[in-house]
Amino acid sequence: MHTHTASTAPALATPSRKRFFIMVLLFITVVINYLDRSNLSIAAPALTSDLGIDPVHVGLIFSAFGWTYAAMQIPGGWLVDRVPPRILYSVALALWSIATVMLGFAGSFIALFVLRMAVGALEAPAYPINSRVVTTWFPERERATAIGFYTSGQFVGLAFLTPVLAWLQHEFGWHMVFVSTGLVGIVWAVIWYAVYREPRDFKGANAAEIQLISDGGGLVDMQKSARQAKAGFSWTDLGIVLSKRKLWGIYLGQYCLNSTLWFFLTWFPTYLVKYRGMDFIKSGMLASLPFLAAFVGVLCSGFFSDWLVRRGASIGLARKLPIIGGLLISTCIIGANYVDSTPLVIACLALAFFGNGLASITWSLVSTLAPARLLGLTGGVFNFIGNLSAITTPIAIGFLATGDSFAPAITYIAVTALVGALSYILLVGKVERIEL
Repeated sequence: MHTHTASTAPALATPSRKRFFIMVLLFITVVINYLDRSNLSIAAPALTSDLGIDPVHVGLIFSAFGWTYAAMQIPGGWLVDRVPPRILYSVALALWSIATVMLGFAGSFIALFVLRMAVGALEAPAYPINSRVVTTWFPERERATAIGFYTSGQFVGLAFLTPVLAWLQHEFGWHMVFVSTGLVGIVWAVIWYAVYREPRDFKGANAAEIQLISDGGGLVDMQKSARQAKAGFSWTDLGIVLSKRKLWGIYLGQYCLNSTLWFFLTWFPTYLVKYRGMDFIKSGMLASLPFLAAFVGVLCSGFFSDWLVRRGASIGLARKLPIIGGLLISTCIIGANYVDSTPLVIACLALAFFGNGLASITWSLVSTLAPARLLGLTGGVFNFIGNLSAITTPIAIGFLATGDSFAPAITYIAVTALVGALSYILLVGKVERIEL
């Protein structure tokens, strides 16, 4: 423990910058998190051929993650309010990584289905923990940058590291896709436990930095509050976070935002190959452009939002402008229904996914709006409702994409993005912490 490091530092010292190291830790964790979500899509063609699994059962395996991930959000959020991030993240990381390694040795549909459900359930606390850590370590004016930076990790995994996993599969078989990503997660769980601490306990974080975080709205003593709130699950608390109009604005907005994301995580390759006649593998860089665009959008979002705060804009304007603007830009996906050339189709998709990335600082509003003692529970509900789209979007598109036309499905994604923008405009209102 290093509890005296901060308190004995000179009051007028230049603030240390350990919070940016924490931001890097979160970024790496998110990269690993999303690799463990996407590895099945990479291994699926060879895996299903080896095990003789038909397309219907492949769809069920793909859906297994979403069901348990959504179902465990509220319990996961409850845990975040009570278990320190150092412990909870280490345990969750290690367990979902072990389940990932075991996927490499699965030999049947049942084994694959159950293990993917396990990965989904065990990853559930991850984003509420991220929100909890950022709220503890960052002042309000830097929070969107931190959230945008670590959120970009999900697109780094999809855009840059997927080829690495594809190479692993080609050279060593589909088993190694799961074994390698799982082993990386186990190692990282150990590193997280060894390195992460709360601000007052973090070696090298001086008093000036802690004062800067606290004065800027960071909840540096949140763990102390958590120790004082060890009561069991309260239906009253759940009722509180389900009864606030402001919170429903971000809940519905997150559902709509994630609908676009899950289109790209599920149906995007099928759309390009089956409905646009592209060879997804050989198209290479062209097919990855939407993911790169989303990566740029995420980075722009955080920096732009915090720049607005530093320029004197209200928190509400600084946070909601990129989110609403990004959701409106995402509606441009409908343009793909009206063009035939491959570059124009990709341009529409890339613009839409850039908008999705630009809107991705939604967790900053969880940090700002949630009651202080219910931050984890609010984040759990937020992520639960948002990730229902992991279940509904693939199913809805499956019903809409009939015959030779994908146009109704693209229209559905565009309309959903518009509804998300309206949710933030009409329901959220003034951005301020809900006091109990």
